[in-house]
Parts: sequence; C-alpha cells; structure tokens
Amino acid sequence: MKHEVKGTISVRLVAEALHAFTTPQLSSEQLLHNLGLTSITLEKDSGRVDVIEYSKLWRRLARHFDDEFFGMNARRMRTGSFAFVCRAAMAQPTLDRALRVALDFFALTFEGFRGELQRTQSLAEVRLSELQPEPLRAFSYFTFWMLVHGLACWLIGRRIPLLAVELRCKEPVYTDDYQVMFSDNLRFSRPSTRIIFAAEVLDLPVRRSDQELHGFLAEAPANILVKYRDHTSLASRIKAQLRELPADQWPTSEQLAHQLCMSPSTLRRRLADVGLPYQAIKDLVRQEMATLWLADASISYVELAERLGFADVSSFYKAFRKWTGTNPGQYRGLILGAV
Repeated sequence: MKHEVKGTISVRLVAEALHAFTTPQLSSEQLLHNLGLTSITLEKDSGRVDVIEYSKLWRRLARHFDDEFFGMNARRMRTGSFAFVCRAAMAQPTLDRALRVALDFFALTFEGFRGELQRTQSLAEVRLSELQPEPLRAFSYFTFWMLVHGLACWLIGRRIPLLAVELRCKEPVYTDDYQVMFSDNLRFSRPSTRIIFAAEVLDLPVRRSDQELHGFLAEAPANILVKYRDHTSLASRIKAQLRELPADQWPTSEQLAHQLCMSPSTLRRRLADVGLPYQAIKDLVRQEMATLWLADASISYVELAERLGFADVSSFYKAFRKWTGTNPGQYRGLILGAV
C-alpha cells in the first residue's frame, strides 16, 4: 500500500536531491551538515521529512551551488531562474501562451532536452524532445514536471489533473510520492517523456499580481508540493481500499465509515473538509483505472465499462468526458499512438 503522510516527503527523495552534489569526499550526511540541516536523517528508507524542511533543502542547495535543478543538467539553472520564468509567464493572457513562454525559457536553460506543448482535439501534452540516447533518472524528470506543472497550476489558481505521466526511464524502486504529487497513472520505459491533460485548461486566463508572485515564491517549493498534490491522507486510504475491490463490491458510505471506525457523519465531515466527498473519490479511482486500461488495446470499451461498474458503454463515455474533458477514443488514440 502507498505510504503517504500529508505535508511530508520521503527521505528517498532527499537522497535523490543530494545525489549530484555528493562525492567520495563529501557524503550526503556531511552535505546536510554543511547546509545546516542536521534535523534531516537518511538512516531509514521509510523515513519522512517535513515538506518545510525539504523546501529549505531545495533553497539552500540552490544558493550554495547556484543551481535550482539539483546539479542534474550540464547547464546550471542559476538562482533566480524560476522567479524569472514565473514573472514572464504571468504576463501572458492565457495558460497556453504562458506555458509556451515557460517551456521556451527552460529550453534555453537546459542542455539536451526541451519541452513542447501540443494540442490534439480535447487533449494536450507537454512532450520532452531529448538529444541524449540514455534517459535521465526519474528524479530529474519529476523535478522538471514539478516546475512546469506547479507553475501552471498556480497561474490559473487550481490543480490541473494529469491523465498520464510517461517517462523514458525505467521505474525506480520508489514511486509513492511521485504518484501523490502527479498522478497514479505513471508509465515507465516509454518511447518518450510527456504529461497528458485536458486541453480546455489551456484557454483559461492568467490573472496573477506581483504581490501574489512574491507570496508564491516565498513559499516555494513547499506550496507546490502540498497545495497542488492530488491526495489527502484519508482520501488516499480510501482510494487504496477501493483499488483492491471490483467496482460492484465497493462499500456504501455507511459501510466504509464502519470499516474506518468512525461514524458516517464524521466521515462526511472529514471528506468535506478536503473537498472530496466519497462519490468524488470513487470517480477518481474509476478515472485512474480507466486511463490505465485504455492503454491496453486488448480491453474493449464494453469490458472496460463493465469493470468500472457502468451499465453500458454510453454511460462510461459520458463519465469519462466529464472527468477528463475528452472521450475514451481520443485518449486511447493518443496513448497508443506513442507506442
């Protein structure tokens, strides 16, 4: 089961952030000591670090090495780069224009890869064009996606659900936090690296002030890691439970409350506090499974609708369109077109 604690980051990602800066003469522990972060310990892989401490690590590494990309590219992303790209992007009228400006900036900043925004009917994707034959490590890709996706979410003031995240690299040992931050639908060893989302958000206006930018940067990246993540602890537990059962065996809200050792009213209140009623959680799991199964051409739409508990294909089509802004056929065509 996925291990997630709200407001914390796995120490595995701390080790990943330190990786490019460590040497035989400078261990991760010594580097943390030099940065004044002795409260962070890497002894146990299962350990968690408060997101505020991880944010301090990000900033201190960036200042110490003058690189906001953890030393993972031949060209450093010099301190102040993210603030610059935020300012340039927020001057654009729509998210579409803002993302293109941001991606152009990152293309000038990094060597060996560039992101390109593409629209196909009701779907959009940011795809990386990479020069090097060998893929980057997963942490490098996810750090780039955190910058791009986190900025995009802030620009329009809401989370942009990612329908799929595909990466050229092999699946790393640990992916739990990546699923929490981005999407349950992570696909590794793919022909290219890209994120896929509903194109309709690209037409939303960008309305951010200099004062809002100051606040955003003052709290980054902690605000990106927490505010725009896809789960809460309770919702994550419920989703994990639903994944283990066929859709026609999912418990009612009363049965679920009993299983969680709380009253139905307490369950409703706690889910309302995070803006995720039980029906919304069930829809999220259905959407997650739908995007996974649509990537398998051997599963027919009829079978897929049955697996998800819909009465017929038409009902599934309507629901998928409501969830994602696109229809299953368009999504399947985009996904399988990259194979």
